[in-house]
Amino acid sequence: MVLRSCCKFGPVLVWFRLGYVVLLWLCVTHLRCARAETKTVVQKDAEFDVTYNDTVTSDNQTIYAFNHTVSRNKTEGVRVTVNILSEGAESSPILFVVRQKQAVLSFQVPLILRGLYQRKYPYAHVGRTLCQPPTRSLTETQYFFVDVSTLSSLGTHYQLRISRVDSFTLHTDKKFSFTASPSQPQYFKYVFPDGVDTVIVKVNSEMTFPCSVMSIQDIQCPVYDLDNNVAFIGMYQTMTKTAAITVQRKDFPSNSFYVVVVVKTEDEACGGPLRFYPLRPDELIDAGNRSKILDVVVSPAISSDVYVMGMLFCLGIFLSFYLLTFLVACVENKRMHRRREGLLNPADMSPAETGKPGVTPVSPYEYGSFVDNASTLSSEAITDSIASDANYGYMERSLESVAGRSRQESLSSIEEDDYDTLADIDSDKNIVRTKKYLCVSDLARKDKRVLSKKYQIYFWNIATIGVFYALPVIQLVITYQTVVNVTGNQDICYYNFLCAHPLGNLSAFNNILSNLGYVMLGLLFLLIVLQRDIIHSRALDRNDLNALECGIPKHFGLFYAMGTALMMEGLLSACYHVCPNYTNFQFDTSFMYMIAGLCVLKLYQKRHPDINASAYTAYACLAAVIFFSVLGVVFGKGNMVFWIVFSVLHILATMLLSTQLYYMGRWRLDSGILRRIVYVIYTDCIRQCSGPMYIDRMVLLVMGNIVNWSLAAYGLLKTPNDFASYLLAIAICNLLLYFAFYIIMKLRSGERIQCMAMVCILFTAVVWGFALFFFFQGLSTWQKTPAESREHNRDCIVLSFFDDHDIWHFLSSIAMFGSFLVLLTMDDDLDNVQRDKIFVF
Repeated sequence: MVLRSCCKFGPVLVWFRLGYVVLLWLCVTHLRCARAETKTVVQKDAEFDVTYNDTVTSDNQTIYAFNHTVSRNKTEGVRVTVNILSEGAESSPILFVVRQKQAVLSFQVPLILRGLYQRKYPYAHVGRTLCQPPTRSLTETQYFFVDVSTLSSLGTHYQLRISRVDSFTLHTDKKFSFTASPSQPQYFKYVFPDGVDTVIVKVNSEMTFPCSVMSIQDIQCPVYDLDNNVAFIGMYQTMTKTAAITVQRKDFPSNSFYVVVVVKTEDEACGGPLRFYPLRPDELIDAGNRSKILDVVVSPAISSDVYVMGMLFCLGIFLSFYLLTFLVACVENKRMHRRREGLLNPADMSPAETGKPGVTPVSPYEYGSFVDNASTLSSEAITDSIASDANYGYMERSLESVAGRSRQESLSSIEEDDYDTLADIDSDKNIVRTKKYLCVSDLARKDKRVLSKKYQIYFWNIATIGVFYALPVIQLVITYQTVVNVTGNQDICYYNFLCAHPLGNLSAFNNILSNLGYVMLGLLFLLIVLQRDIIHSRALDRNDLNALECGIPKHFGLFYAMGTALMMEGLLSACYHVCPNYTNFQFDTSFMYMIAGLCVLKLYQKRHPDINASAYTAYACLAAVIFFSVLGVVFGKGNMVFWIVFSVLHILATMLLSTQLYYMGRWRLDSGILRRIVYVIYTDCIRQCSGPMYIDRMVLLVMGNIVNWSLAAYGLLKTPNDFASYLLAIAICNLLLYFAFYIIMKLRSGERIQCMAMVCILFTAVVWGFALFFFFQGLSTWQKTPAESREHNRDCIVLSFFDDHDIWHFLSSIAMFGSFLVLLTMDDDLDNVQRDKIFVF
């Protein structure tokens, strides 16, 4: 029985003994591990401005205890500086944890900061400023602790120093210099003084690189003062030599803020090069010495009185033009009244009414032969040919027949195409328009009601374009401003930060206000044109012979379009300056293209009213220009393929337009064009060497081709970054060339420029000169990085409110208004000259 019982419980005893052995082994192992993992924690009472040299391992942890007295009325900064003296500490960094009453700051040393493409930069020397929690007591003793630990079994030697920052609080208008680096950022506190609601914080440096960041943050912990987190909160902007941020009291409930300056690990954000390329993904790169000496100053911004003065100044300048226009209109009205009274005296009657030779002298350079020409292309023969065609307006008819036509007839029933359908009419146009010497009467044959309707379309089309263009633009720039205000990223917009005065949610109200001149002067020009239009309509109603048969044909549709374009330019320029950058620069230039194109068309229309381009063709061409402007801004930078395509198209367009102008539209672009070109070259250049038939036109077109080919070559060779401005320069050069040609030919033809037009020309030229001087000051440029652009920023120069670019807005709006007046008045001397005596050039 005993033997059987032992056999029965034997396996149980074996398993029991085995479990006992395993349990005993586990207990011994646990005790050994616990003994091995036990750390020695040493707490030391430490003092400020004392350097502590110590060694830390995984077996020991050191806690430094500090205390200091803080005051509610005085803020002192506390700075922690750590330096690692041991080599090879990158594999086992030391962790420093600063425990405060209401904040905790932790960082490792060596501090690893990342750059582009995961580059890693180690920093063994680290300095951080502690966030100061607010205190409600008059004085209070606060404690904080610095814990030092590591997981490295090898000893790492370090230095620790806690010091007070005596200049932690910035004072108004007092410059303070300091040094910062990527691992040793700096920040300071500023408290708004009584009576100051807005200040400008300026940070400057003599060193362009290393790239740095200035940030404005609210008084709260933690303070984001490293390259990888400085953009998390507040307002910030990158800088090379200068940075400026306007700060308003309303944005900071505590009436104070921190000015944080961080040096970046790399210079790419400021336009600098990337010098280091890691061979391996985890390779640590020595960044070298990236310390930067900077100075900071906080100055009060302008008061509300300056805002009021700036607005009154702006309104006063442009309202003075309204007053001046009113006085001139009164004087002109009085002169016209005296002139009507003097019509009873035959000696005072105009040459057109008396039948005597008028004020039109004939230039001796070519028009003597024109008067004496007895060929079939003479003026008299052409006049007889025209008189046989009742569909054209210029023929000898009595005033009774003119009065019999009702001026109230609906223009909707009159179409320009009604007059150009028969083959004989087309043949007649070929005869007239290919004459060697043309008069305005040859190109003013269509019914004035048809042309009036044709040119009024310019105004209605540009008004429609402006509405549909402006609405999404306004919506977009409001979104831009909202993004800037919410994110605090002031690198989005290229302001002149040294003279950017905020108002409400707008960051640079002065740059927006200065565009008021375009709108007000554009409206004034529309009123002047309206007055002339009414006077001309009344003259037609009373069958005034001068209005019917004399002077340059008066069509005001293009003038209305020009005034509307000037107003839209002011609106869109203001929208652009809400947040100026390269993506919305098109807003500022689109209607500049429109204005340049409309001015060229108006110059051409003056003496070519029958063959000027229609509104649909003109605006389609301008739309193509704006399309290429967008392509150039997006794809043109450094893209040689784009520049080759654009230059080829530019030259082809120049050649086609030259052909259209030279032959007055009497040519066809079809499959036989090459055969006709070869035939002309053979007959005029090979078979017999004859000069061009239309010498004046040829001179203009040759000069135009030289200018445009030169601009195309410049663009192809230089590939400028600012494609929009390059395109605008092409438009302005062609406009100035044609305007100069028009003035020269007008004087050469024996015509004169009246006093009012001459005053406008001289005044406009002077104003344009001053305007361009201020334009080329270049206060900012989106062709560079935001930090590089801020190097061009300057202080305000007028009333401490307007900068150089604002003066450009003032002067350019006045100069454009003056240019429009020149176009409006330059041919007033021909109002009493019959159209068959006004030459076309």
